[in-house]
Amino acid sequence: MAIGVFGDVPDAVDVVATPPSTLETVSALSKPLYWMFEMGHAALDPLRVMADAGKLFYRNPANPLAHTGFGKTMSASFEMFERTTRRYGKPDWGIDETVVGATHVPVEIETVWQRPFCRLLHFKRLFPHAPRRPQPRMLIVAPLSGHYATLLRGTVQTLLPTHDIYITDWEDARNVPMAEGRFDLDDYIDYLIEMFRHLGGGVHALAVCQPAVPVLAAVARMEAMDDPDVPASMVLMGGPIDTRESPTAVNRFAQEREIDWFRRNVIATVPWPHAGVMRQVYPGFLQLHGFMSMNIERHLQAHAEMFGHLVKGDGDSAAKHREFYDEYLSVMDLPAEYYLQTLETVFIDHSLPKGEMTHRGEPVDTSKIRNVALLTVEGENDDISGVGQTRAAHRLCPNLSDDKKAHYLQPTVGHYGVFNGSRFRAEIAPRIADFVLSHNWPRKGHNRPE
Repeated sequence: MAIGVFGDVPDAVDVVATPPSTLETVSALSKPLYWMFEMGHAALDPLRVMADAGKLFYRNPANPLAHTGFGKTMSASFEMFERTTRRYGKPDWGIDETVVGATHVPVEIETVWQRPFCRLLHFKRLFPHAPRRPQPRMLIVAPLSGHYATLLRGTVQTLLPTHDIYITDWEDARNVPMAEGRFDLDDYIDYLIEMFRHLGGGVHALAVCQPAVPVLAAVARMEAMDDPDVPASMVLMGGPIDTRESPTAVNRFAQEREIDWFRRNVIATVPWPHAGVMRQVYPGFLQLHGFMSMNIERHLQAHAEMFGHLVKGDGDSAAKHREFYDEYLSVMDLPAEYYLQTLETVFIDHSLPKGEMTHRGEPVDTSKIRNVALLTVEGENDDISGVGQTRAAHRLCPNLSDDKKAHYLQPTVGHYGVFNGSRFRAEIAPRIADFVLSHNWPRKGHNRPE
């Protein structure tokens, strides 16, 4: 989930002393990696087609073999081959309605703001009658760290009955043409400021994991400019505000290597036929390697169990496996400039907690935050953003009054449980809703002091 999840990336060139490389020189060194991956994937296309046909053949009820152990094993084998070699596209949101009070309300997803690397989606609820309970506007800032924003589907579904939800829908960098220019951490903060201004003052920002840093930076810059469209509150969940606190394996991995190591080993160039051909990225397939290598035994066991469910005809268990891995295996490329700048600023130099972070050459001074209420949420067993890393935001906002600060540590949950699952629904989401409602200023500028 975090942008610092690198896994067991092979140390391809550490055995040779090399001078510091620029992003431009890295293009020539790492280009073949992505191109070979693309050629290998294309070469398997005929086999995937054959496997899909074989699966249908052995699963057809009219085929006598479909009712034998041999037929079921063959069908399961063909499906597992096809699933493990395919490229998973962007999942659908699958949110058509929500329940507000006791009423089923249709939901329409619309794009209300757009730039080359991001769209702002609005989950518009089509009320037959205006609800009596206040419905605070909430901007969920999804991570730009490998998975699509749909990973927060459960977060949206939980908060949608009581909030007017907007969410950042980041674009896969391999689909953005070179003509659209670069995208780095400064651009990320620019995007957030533009979104806040588009929605107007009084919106509540909820940042899940990686965007905790740019959200805090964007709010600090807006407060320094006395911007009337500054959010009413910000909720930072499992974010790497100060990774020196309770460092995890992910944090130590970044600290043990200089930024040039990442330039040499994980940056590649998008190949044809993607729209972003020749753009330099941190490829999704490398990120997926990192994600899975952290718990490889668990993933191998899950796929072995999936094979067994298919052979036994346990459709419900197989469907749950498909649902999880259809989301988990859907990954996107990250712009190289953004990835490297975030890695260096957040995980290596700790620029924000040291007071050294800048945006467009201007200092990010979090002491300027005086009006935006702050709630931080952490998971007791979080192995991505350790306990204390998100809470550090309170230390960085000394001029924010105590009545505008709150912190919650959720027992027994890991990183994913901070924003999804039963504990999130039962214990974390109600606290977020209460905090947001207590700091809700529905009209533009009402969170500014007289």
